[in-house]
Amino acid sequence: MYLSNESLLVIIFVGLVAGWLAGQIVQGTGFGLIGDLIIGIVGAFVGDWLLPRVGIHLGMGIISAIINATIGAVVLLLVIRLFRGRSRWGGRW
Repeated sequence: MYLSNESLLVIIFVGLVAGWLAGQIVQGTGFGLIGDLIIGIVGAFVGDWLLPRVGIHLGMGIISAIINATIGAVVLLLVIRLFRGRSRWGGRW
């Protein structure tokens, strides 16, 4: 698979915006600039996998990609919070 410089910039931009938005939606889970970027990019994969299985199709374009990635990043942050919260306060770790 070949990625051009433009498509790599779009992926980074979508991941950064989605990670920041997800961090704003799920309070208390700030990971910094690089962490938000990684959460956003991984969230894009999660959203791309999860939303069609639920029957949600957002269409094409940069806005739908940001919304898709943000939904996936929010789900990812909630799962991280679930495991992180369990190990800190609820578990014996």
